[in-house]
Amino acid sequence: MPFASYLRFALASADNARILTFGFVMAFASSVGQTYFIGVFGPAVQNDFDLSHTAWGSIYMAGTLLSALLLPWTGQQIDRIALKRYTMLVCAGLVAASLAMSLVPSSVFLIVAIFMLRQAGQGLAVHTGTTAIARAFHADRGKAVAFATLGFSVGGSLLPFLAVLAIASIGWRLTFGTSALLIALVVTPLVWWLLRWKGMTTTVHVEPTHQSAQINGPAESWTKAQILRDWRFYLIVPAMIAPSIIITALFFHHPELARAKDWGIDWVTGSYWIYALGSVVASLAAGPLIDRVTAARVLPSYLMPLALGLLFVWAFDHFMWAWPYLTLVGVTVGISFTALNALWAEAYGLKHFGAIRSLAVSIAVFSSALGPPGMGALMDFGVSVENVCAFMALYCFGATALLTFALKGYSKPA
Repeated sequence: MPFASYLRFALASADNARILTFGFVMAFASSVGQTYFIGVFGPAVQNDFDLSHTAWGSIYMAGTLLSALLLPWTGQQIDRIALKRYTMLVCAGLVAASLAMSLVPSSVFLIVAIFMLRQAGQGLAVHTGTTAIARAFHADRGKAVAFATLGFSVGGSLLPFLAVLAIASIGWRLTFGTSALLIALVVTPLVWWLLRWKGMTTTVHVEPTHQSAQINGPAESWTKAQILRDWRFYLIVPAMIAPSIIITALFFHHPELARAKDWGIDWVTGSYWIYALGSVVASLAAGPLIDRVTAARVLPSYLMPLALGLLFVWAFDHFMWAWPYLTLVGVTVGISFTALNALWAEAYGLKHFGAIRSLAVSIAVFSSALGPPGMGALMDFGVSVENVCAFMALYCFGATALLTFALKGYSKPA
């Protein structure tokens, strides 16, 4: 039973429990900078600052793009700074970002606040937990990453709902202020305690001792410059960014999708637990599979659930089709969380993992900024939601073909 095996794995030692909990908490805390959380504040923020849908989407895009530009530099600092110090800086960033959002005086400063949320949350909190996990585990890396990334699913299923209740009760500003308080008083002390394990404070400096699987050459640990000269990396990118650009666009425009399909926005957002369930099950199943056959053999099919879910939106109108759609989107998200992070470690080694992953994440963050305005522009030009989804499905098929070719012949580490 997968859950039982994960429980045994997590409780195998105190060290395992600490580092896996650390990864989970960082993934959960990243929620304050994720689209599924920020998106529920949209109507209240738009009302306060008299913003149109286009203006709000443009502000969100600008903040996200600024985050993507800075992330390659901030992300690679985890290769140079002790993990505990780096984590405390990230937690301070989460607190500052939440406070900035709660106090933002104008739409201009709203760009700065969104940038801070996206940088600290979507960018660095995720990056910190995943990098620590990837460096601490070798044989069970897939399972470890899968366990830690459950924090995304728990956050995605609980926090948007709680935020909606809080906004209705105390307003959106105090809701962000409360988030800052909870991160400062709960999350930060918790991760500080978890990092008291000596092994975790030094994982940032560990040299890889196992042979990494390579895509096109025998290198123990690739540098970022070497990867940028690897043609196969560019064939992987279209598939790598597909969840970021497509799913961000879908969640940002779910109100419009719900209206177009006559599903009801309350029905769609109230069904997010289905999305979270699909993500959890897929992530837990993918972890052990990756450990057995490698991420490179799992990844080529990971966009197919997303493509199928998009085709469901294109073809069917009954409100119950929201459930298989959200389930399949969650399956792709769950696999991507686990498999993509494992792939970078398998393919390029661990010495420069922070710089490599920050490069990949910055590309994904950049693409996520383009999704909402891109989908909005297509709809403004009269393209139906159904046809937008069909186009996205075709993109998934094309990206899968490139990914399969890039990873052909990829072998398991010795």
